[in-house]
Amino acid sequence: MAIITDSIADMIVRIKNAFMRKHKTVEIPHSNKKHQILDIFKREGYIQDFQAVGEGVSKKLVVELKYKGTTSAITGIKRISKPGLKVYSSVNNLPKVLSGYGTVIVSTSKGFLTDKEARKENVGGEIIAYIW
Repeated sequence: MAIITDSIADMIVRIKNAFMRKHKTVEIPHSNKKHQILDIFKREGYIQDFQAVGEGVSKKLVVELKYKGTTSAITGIKRISKPGLKVYSSVNNLPKVLSGYGTVIVSTSKGFLTDKEARKENVGGEIIAYIW
């Protein structure tokens, strides 16, 4: 079993690969951070649903992917902040993806928020990923 240093990047790659292979679901090892990020994906309409399955060490997140016909709901997804290079932004400098059509996921003092929610709450933070 390989040691994963960036579990969020691992989750993003698993979701990307599942969409490329036209899978209906994908399993991801559970963590509270991933659970919060997937909650944003669901609220923003990028995935159909997800649920935590199992107990203890074998707990997983089963993600139900969303398609529009044969096209995936996620056109692109990119990890921004990495363990070796954290990227932070103040509320005034939060980036916009595709002129506001995409979503920026920000880790703030109030939890994981989208760029729109962070602007509304008037908080900046670590830029986790872009999704469109």
